[in-house]
Amino acid sequence: MDRDQLAEHLAFAAELGVTGVSRDPAWRTRAESLVLSPEPVEGSKDEHPVVFSKTAAEALAALRAYIGDCTRCKLHTLGRTQVVFGVGNPEADLMFVGEAPGGDEDVQGIPFVGRAGQLLTKIIEAIELKREDVYIANVIKCRPPQNRNPEPDEVETCEPFLFRQIDAIKPKVIVALGKFAAQALLRTDAPISRLRGRVFEYRGSKLVPTFHPAYLLRNPSSKREVWEDMKLVRSLLKSEV
Repeated sequence: MDRDQLAEHLAFAAELGVTGVSRDPAWRTRAESLVLSPEPVEGSKDEHPVVFSKTAAEALAALRAYIGDCTRCKLHTLGRTQVVFGVGNPEADLMFVGEAPGGDEDVQGIPFVGRAGQLLTKIIEAIELKREDVYIANVIKCRPPQNRNPEPDEVETCEPFLFRQIDAIKPKVIVALGKFAAQALLRTDAPISRLRGRVFEYRGSKLVPTFHPAYLLRNPSSKREVWEDMKLVRSLLKSEV
């Protein structure tokens, strides 16, 4: 974890009511699974007390409960129907991260269920996995109006929840789907054409950017490049490193 990630982690912990840290080794393994309980701990006056969870599924469930019917940024006033948290295997080795929910996702509350989602399912199956084997989420949990790109304040508010999802799941490989997701995660303005085909270290995982399935629907000729990226993903999943 670098200094920026540590600062991010401590800032988020402070929001959850953590008032200090300990260097005692006995706390180290407990801290790895730190999550927020949606229910008060007996005897605690903290509205959002911190508890410890043993499984990724419990960590994700507690985070989802904490997010609730989110009103932290302006998107809840701009026509979104519901929060689209994420779906899939909490113990997944492979995680896909897109930009934001679209219209179908906003209605169903599940990421990647429209035409782009159907293509994503085929991409997953092409590397001999099933959709239920992986975890799928977005940088932004609420649909922006007219499917516009999320704005910086929306990203700043929402991306810590994605970080907590990644930290809970601990995937071996993360695939960033499209320019926006890749640029947001990597803190870069480099075009996706320069980012794809490469492997980046990211929060203990290997991150591989590739084209968004919606882009492939408009540009079918780019499917060959995505296939090359997914072969790289498959090799990373099989690697012991």
